[in-house]
Amino acid sequence: MSDETMMLELADGRATITLNRPEVMNSLDADTIDRFHTVLDECAGARVVVIRGAGRAFSAGRDLSNARPLEEDARSILADLFNPAIARLRALPVPTIAAVHGPALGVGFGIAMACDIVIAAERSRLGSPFANIGCVLDSGGHAALVQRVGPHRALELVYTGRLLDGTAAAAMGLINDVVADDELDVRIDELATKIAAGPTAAFAASKRIVHAIADGRADFAAVLAAEAGAQGELAGGHDYVEGISAFMEKRAPGFTGS
Repeated sequence: MSDETMMLELADGRATITLNRPEVMNSLDADTIDRFHTVLDECAGARVVVIRGAGRAFSAGRDLSNARPLEEDARSILADLFNPAIARLRALPVPTIAAVHGPALGVGFGIAMACDIVIAAERSRLGSPFANIGCVLDSGGHAALVQRVGPHRALELVYTGRLLDGTAAAAMGLINDVVADDELDVRIDELATKIAAGPTAAFAASKRIVHAIADGRADFAAVLAAEAGAQGELAGGHDYVEGISAFMEKRAPGFTGS
């Protein structure tokens, strides 16, 4: 196991980021977030990004071992440290997958929710029990809950601090799917392999359009215009020509992301 707080593996167009502080359930401090930005820089050129945790957890959230509740600048901790990393992850122009097992809490929950797809093991624990420590749900958690499960369920989870296992999270629509704990790695490998082999330039365009809709920046007319504009930009490129040609020739396409 590397002594890096976050590890990166690049192979076959896939970037796998592993949160690597298993002794503290992959909780996140300033050094870890600095490393996260470096790792994201190194993901340039990847066709899909997978985020996972080492050991028994995805991430238990902020490392509170040195917290000073009477003195610390809580606004700055979020606005200057954690929020830029989460926003950057959400905006990555490639498909992102969170492979969640064990706790995914607080900032860890925010990182998982910033990914395009979340697959969780049955015995995961997702949420932000901030009701128990007198804090406000953060790390983009409000947006994730409202968009994924609706305002009424969002406020229920905020008020009660209830954590969801993988099965409950999938049933509620908070995550994409749940798998048996010992099948998570296989499912993630299959999904990442399939996505990495796809037309990732087209996926990036779709991601921009979906985010514009989700963020309230695009009405229906704007969506139609964005789709037409994206199609026009891709037309004549390798994947556009290859995809249509393969369809006409009744063969499997070979996409390159260009």
